Amino acid sequence: RKSRGQHHHGCGPVLTMALGLAIMGLAASVGVGLILLIAGFEKLRHRILLPGVIANYRLLPNGLVAPAATILPIAEILIGAALIAGGWPLPVLLAILLLMLFGGAMAINIRRGRTHIDCGCGRPQLRHPIGWSLVGRNAVLATLLVPRLWDAPPLGAMDIATAMVGGVALYLAYLLCNSIGALLALPAAHRR
Repeated sequence: RKSRGQHHHGCGPVLTMALGLAIMGLAASVGVGLILLIAGFEKLRHRILLPGVIANYRLLPNGLVAPAATILPIAEILIGAALIAGGWPLPVLLAILLLMLFGGAMAINIRRGRTHIDCGCGRPQLRHPIGWSLVGRNAVLATLLVPRLWDAPPLGAMDIATAMVGGVALYLAYLLCNSIGALLALPAAHRR
């Protein structure tokens, strides 16, 4: 019988693929968990601005803007923490739903020609207008979480470590892309 550390050697292609998807799903869970957790804390830090950002989307009646601004950061923090802790399937489903909800809100406003509004997903000092690239980014993040929804083979310590590093790398790539996108959206005179 093979020890846990040796389960990669000699396993069939289906098991190897299932293992790869399980590692990718866990990495996405950690990465998206970090994204949501930090975004939730950023929203709490700048909670005075959040109702204006939500109202700017023009999707909720005025009476629901304040409750949404109160609930959203807490939901992001709880879902993000649950993803990082390895919770599934509920936190994964909620994260996918949240990402698609954000993407849908942006898509509706892009279709209305309202691309000047801030997405509300970046750092407040880096305004980031909405665009199809952000809708696509949310769809990719949601898709990366999908393998986390089905049963996976057991992961060894090295697999988990790989997924953790992959999750941190995903989070850092997200930050980099957000910063570059926000800087590119600035008028040329402000980019110095």
